[in-house]
Amino acid sequence: MDRLKIAEVVTRMDWGGSPDIIMTICTALDKTRYDIKLIIGPTEHPSVSTKKFLEEFKNNLIVVPWLRRDINPWRDLFAFFRLYSIFRREKFYLVHTHTAKAGALARPAAYLAGTRRIIHMPHGHNFYGYFNPVTSRLLIFIERFLSRFTTKIVVLSESEKRDLVEFGVAEKSKIRGITSGLSLGPKDRDSDLRESKRMEFNLSSAQKIVGMVSRLEPVKGPSYFIRAVRGIAEENPQVKFIIVGDGSLRRRLERDVKRWGLNGRVIFTGWRDDVLDIISFLDILVQPSLNEAIGRVLIEAQGMGVPVVATRVGGIPEVVRENITGLLVPSRDSEKLKLAISSLLKNEKLRNAMSAAAREWVSERFSVKKMVSEIDSIYSEVAQ
Repeated sequence: MDRLKIAEVVTRMDWGGSPDIIMTICTALDKTRYDIKLIIGPTEHPSVSTKKFLEEFKNNLIVVPWLRRDINPWRDLFAFFRLYSIFRREKFYLVHTHTAKAGALARPAAYLAGTRRIIHMPHGHNFYGYFNPVTSRLLIFIERFLSRFTTKIVVLSESEKRDLVEFGVAEKSKIRGITSGLSLGPKDRDSDLRESKRMEFNLSSAQKIVGMVSRLEPVKGPSYFIRAVRGIAEENPQVKFIIVGDGSLRRRLERDVKRWGLNGRVIFTGWRDDVLDIISFLDILVQPSLNEAIGRVLIEAQGMGVPVVATRVGGIPEVVRENITGLLVPSRDSEKLKLAISSLLKNEKLRNAMSAAAREWVSERFSVKKMVSEIDSIYSEVAQ
């Protein structure tokens, strides 16, 4: 039997949850059954593992220079026709698009090129929290239209599925949920590595470290974290804070930190390709999102035994066991965020209990093997 020729399409493989899932699909699916090519736009901030993957996968990699996350009509038009040309030439049996922008361009391009088996994976909620109401309504209308070219929509949480149905994007029968599988490797238990990373940032082993790892964009809620930090810093002079990531809000956040006299307490690292190493030495990871499909960084932190404080939005309550592996608070509430972080900082026994429970929860629930099996099942179903 000939292998099924499949295209995985995404705008970029920068640090984040979607590249990890895409890499797993590309490398872990049965190679005797699937012939996978990855179509991507320019990647500027890959992790160490992504760099290695892109080098090893280069013979099955197609880069489209105009395929980018931000909207630019002329560039998007070039990307659309380039994708159409690739699909016409390669004659893929199945096209699997990832994230909203890649899905918006590649789904109609694949359909016009003759592909009738098209899977889309949003990797997030884009219907609220990201844009103003007018833009959000336009996006919903576009997704309803694109759903006509889509055989299956794959989601990572029940909240994603609920949104797709409630906003009229797709009926339940078209939507399939999968597990967000995670493989951390041995570094999550390497105490020497954690200490060496702390030393790199001039952090002593005695200091408590609270961190946020995210794009610094409004939907991720970093401003609420900084406001919470201001109150925590006054009460806990030995606690330090680290913010990993970059984005449109970074300069404003740095100005706030300086204005409030927190320069020596808050570290901005920018983009890093050793994110997991940094997460491993945190005492608490904070995710104050206004909207979140699943929050893969929360799974990574829990898998390394790091308790989390996060907002009760989107799919987060599905990946954090409230009061067992972490604490959940309402979004847009810096005071309750501060209180939750402070309560964990003061209670070492609770942190240790949550650490043990978090490791067990992730190892049981978020298996790479399970995710690969679920993707294989969906591909098999669509291929019938």
